[in-house]
This record gives sequence, C-alpha cells and structure tokens, in this order.
Amino acid sequence: MAMLNFLKNKFVKIALLVCCIIQFALYSFRIDNQNTYPQLYHQKLHNFQLSLSKLNTVIGNEKVIKTQSIFYIKKQIAVSRIAMKKIDFWLRYVEPLAYKKINAPLPIEWETEVFEKYEKPYKRIGAGLTLAELYLDENNINKDSLLQLVQDANIACNTFLADSITKFLEKPAPFFFCNRLFLLNLATIYTTGFECPNSENALSELLAMLESVKEINNTFEDTYPNYFLQPTYKKLFDEMIDFVKYQPKTTSEFNHFLFIKKYVNPLFGMNQQMIRAYNIFPKSYNDYTLNANVNSIFDKQLYKGQNSKGIFTAIEDEAILTEIKAIGKQLFYDPILSANGQRSCASCHNPNQFFTDTTVNTNLQFDGIKSLQRNTPSLINVQYNHLLMLDGKHFYLQHQAKDVITSPTEMGTNENELVENVLSCKEYKEAFKKFVKFTPNYPTISVDHIAAAITMYYADLGNYTAPFDDAINLPNKTISQQSIEGFNLFMSKAQCATCHFAPQFNGVKPPYIGSEFEVLGTPADIHFKTLSNDVGRYAINPAYETMKAFRTGNLRNIVHTKPYMHNGVFKTLEQVIDFYDTGGGIGNGLQVENQTLSSDSLHLSTSEKKSLIVFMQSLSENIPTQIPPTTLPISKIEKYKNRKVSGVY
Repeated sequence: MAMLNFLKNKFVKIALLVCCIIQFALYSFRIDNQNTYPQLYHQKLHNFQLSLSKLNTVIGNEKVIKTQSIFYIKKQIAVSRIAMKKIDFWLRYVEPLAYKKINAPLPIEWETEVFEKYEKPYKRIGAGLTLAELYLDENNINKDSLLQLVQDANIACNTFLADSITKFLEKPAPFFFCNRLFLLNLATIYTTGFECPNSENALSELLAMLESVKEINNTFEDTYPNYFLQPTYKKLFDEMIDFVKYQPKTTSEFNHFLFIKKYVNPLFGMNQQMIRAYNIFPKSYNDYTLNANVNSIFDKQLYKGQNSKGIFTAIEDEAILTEIKAIGKQLFYDPILSANGQRSCASCHNPNQFFTDTTVNTNLQFDGIKSLQRNTPSLINVQYNHLLMLDGKHFYLQHQAKDVITSPTEMGTNENELVENVLSCKEYKEAFKKFVKFTPNYPTISVDHIAAAITMYYADLGNYTAPFDDAINLPNKTISQQSIEGFNLFMSKAQCATCHFAPQFNGVKPPYIGSEFEVLGTPADIHFKTLSNDVGRYAINPAYETMKAFRTGNLRNIVHTKPYMHNGVFKTLEQVIDFYDTGGGIGNGLQVENQTLSSDSLHLSTSEKKSLIVFMQSLSENIPTQIPPTTLPISKIEKYKNRKVSGVY
C-alpha cells in the first residue's frame, strides 16, 4: 500500500511536471509567435517594402509602358497602397517629410509650415504611389521616370527603420499622438480622395486601414497593459468598422457626415481624454499647435494659428484683457489710424457685412480714386491661419495690422505718426499708460501695443460656432437633410474637401501646422478673356509652382462674404461653383501651366450645386451684432477733431 501511494504520488508529480512543461512550451510558443507592438511595426513596414519591390519588378519587366502593362502596374499599385495604408498610422506622424516620398499628392511642394516664421520655405520633391498612378494617365510614359517614383518610395522606407524612429515608437506615449493624427485625418482626408487618384479605391483603402489599426490597438494593449484603451473606445471603433463595411462602395454615396458625427469625433474626444489621463506629452513638431484639452475636432480651440494678444501675451487677468479689447474695438472704428483722418479699419471691414465689404470687388485706395488690387477678406476666424494675407506675406496678426495702417495705398500713415496721433487723445493715452505696465520689457507705448489691442478685438469674433458645429458636436442637434447631402458632396464628388479642410474649412489640414496655396486660374473677368494679373504667392516666394497661387480661404460665413476670389470677380456662390465644376482656368479656356485645381469637369447637377450652397449656409456663425461707439475720443490735433465714427470712405 505504501509503495502504491508512493507510485501514485510520484506519478502525480511527474504528471504535474509534464503539464507545466507543456504549458510553458505553449506559452513560449504563443509569446514567440505573437507580435509585440514594436514587432508589428516592423512586420507591416516589411510587408510594404515587399509590395514596393514587387511593383518595381512589375514595371521593370516591361520593355515599354503600353496600355496592357498599365493595367497590371495599376493593379500592383493598388496592392501596394493597401500595404501602405496598413502602416499609415505610424508613417505619416513620425516622419512626414519622408512620407512625401512614399505618397506625395504633388510632385513639388513649397512648404509653408508654421516654422516658416523662423526659416524660409524650401522646395520639396515628392514621389511614391499617388504620383506613380497619376503618371500612368499621362501620354508618352517614360519607364525610368516611373521606376524612379517607386524606387524613391522604397528608399524612403529606410528612414522609418532608423534607430531614432524605432526607439521612439517603442515607448507607449507616441501611440496616442499617432492615433490623434490618424483620427483627424479620418475626418479630413482619408475619405475625400485627397491622395487617392482612383476614388473608387478610397473606401476599400479606408476599410483596410481601419482593420489594420484595430490590430495595432489590440497589440499595443497587449504590449503595454498599463496604457489600456477605454472599453467604450474599442467598442465604438468596432462599430465604425462595421459602419464602413455596410456603406455604399463609392465615396459620393458614403455618409461622411454620420461617419464623423457618430464615430470619428467621439473617438477623437476619447483619445484626448486618454492623453490627459495618462499625463503624456508629445515630442514631435506635428503636435506643435494642437490643444490636448479639447474633446472635439470642431472645437474652435482645436489648434492655435495666431496669438491675437501679441505684446500683451503675458496678461492673464480677464478684467485687463477686457479693457484692452474695448480700446481695440474703439480704435477699429476710429479714423485716427489713417493719415487723413477719414479711413478706419471699419471702412473696408464692415462689421455689418461680416467684417468685409460686399458692395465692391475691391475697395478704394487711400487716394479715394483708384481701387485696391485685392478683395477685402473677412476678419472673422482670421486667427486660424498660420500665414496671413492671400499671398502669405505676414506671419503675425499684429504685423498684418501694422502693414495695412502704414500702407500708402490703404491708410497712409507711418508708425511714429500713428503713435503720436493715438496718444493725442486723453482717453487712449491713459488707457495705454495703464496697459504698458503689463509689458515691462516694452516700457514705452508703441505701435505694437496699438496693433495688439485691435487684433484682440476682432480675433474674439472667431470664437463663435455655426449650426454645422452644433450638429456634429451635440447628439440632439442636426441640420437639414439637404445640408448633409451638401456636406457629403463637399467631401466627395465636388472635391471641395481636398483643399478646404475641417474644422475651419480653410487650407490648414492636419496636423494644422501649415497653410496651403492653390493655383486655380482665376480670371480677370467673368467672360474668361484673360487671367488675373495678380502673381499671388510668387511675390513672396518666387517659383514656378507659386505663380498666381493664393492661400486657400475659410468657408465659414461664406454665404455672407461676397464677392469671391482674390479679385472679387465672382458675385455669387453659383458662379464660384460653376468655375470649379468646369475645371478652373484651364477648363474655361485659359492657359495656366501650373494649375493645381483639376481641369476635369466635376459633372455636378443643378440640385447638387444647390445642396452644396445649403451646406455652406450651415457654416454661418452666430456672430453677435457689433454696435459701433457713438462718439470718439477728442484729439488735440486739429485735423482729427471732427473725425467720424468708421470714417468717410
């Protein structure tokens, strides 16, 4: 019996030992065969490189690029694009310059990032899959040129294997910032055809991307369990994938509005909450302007384009800031800013017309006879641009204000006279004597104090929302079905969203650090007899690509800010939409060698054009009525004693 018990115990011990060995082996096998988060990155990058090599081989095997070979090359490009989309989550964030060699939308770009405030713009040559596919649609395709576009993409992949990048991605924090940019791009470019030459493939690419990001999310959690994703986040993400699966397969039928409202925007808010909860901070310049404290893409504080406080930046006291804005408002209506005491800011930027002038193509010059070259832009939401003026001449709101005031064709004064004139009024002098105490490094009242007071006033006008914002942000709010149809067209068939990006619907796209310029081929008159002679961006940064390029404007309040284009050539939105629908300058018979707008017709129907306008009406913001001052401070200078509120002309 003792021997039997011994054998039994020994057998049990051996059995337990065998079970432990088997379990350990199974666990080891599972660990060895389960990607960690860093391993998944390398695997997806490797798969993309393999697809590029295959594409390179397919092209290389062709002696001459003919119709039949184009079909097979495009087929392999589609395969490579799917592989690229599966790793886009990381690539676009960690090294956006190298990414332009993999999937650039344009062959040449002149960067106009926020950092242009510190360095001159420089030429960047693009390459990769989008340009390769577009090149296949041209005549007389050169095989070597096509190969170069693909080879440049393959070479660029090596950048993403650098230790500086792989070590960076091994840390958990960057995941949430990659994810933030990914979600912003879901709302702006991934469904619009911005970088997908064949719009028929855009949604299949989107679905492949979403399923890949789901895998990335799960692997990240397994690797870094202390940085888990909210269960509600994962559930909503799964629901978003299902939503895309059961949507129509064309971007023009895809419900972009519901996609953003129900899925993308709430996911963005949850990711922002996780960034704050884990107390993590970005180290990439991609996050330079983004605000971690907002929970909606359509929050006006999402990103910072301009500092409206200027020289008063250090002031946090709301009471003092309110006083400065009040003086800024009074100065806005006061022609004491002009050399002849007859022009004020309100002369051109009429508060009753959304701070522009809807009555003329371009305003009068200072001489009261000739007209200015360009249409007056609205000042509402101006702070959401990194570069100012239609040619991007200015980096700061205060510089723009000073330039207009001292321009001989606009307000005709100079900086010394301006300060002297303003301080000739006791009310202004006492106010600025108080304000200057808050700028100890600038103890003397200067034009910078005056300009900052004015910009603080009108920058406040950009803090208001539109019905579209409320419909996206609030579950119990909506807009008309025609507005939604218009937005869906805006994001797809009409191609508006390839230049006007949410949330401002201007030329600032994620990660919101740069301002884009486009060449549209704007005519000098509505008969398209000749191009406008304004060289645009070229005057600031001379290059072939910048000739007649203009900063993409903000579409908020657009139904109230006619006339349109830089020269005010179009009086109605219908004319503007027709211009785009027919292919811009080239489509209307003008010669524009460097036009960035597609010259192909959009084939928009009359009802579709109407829906676009109805959507744009939903971007009209609830700006409070501005009541001008009833009187102006008395000046000691004779010519300013009888000046009128808002000026004469």
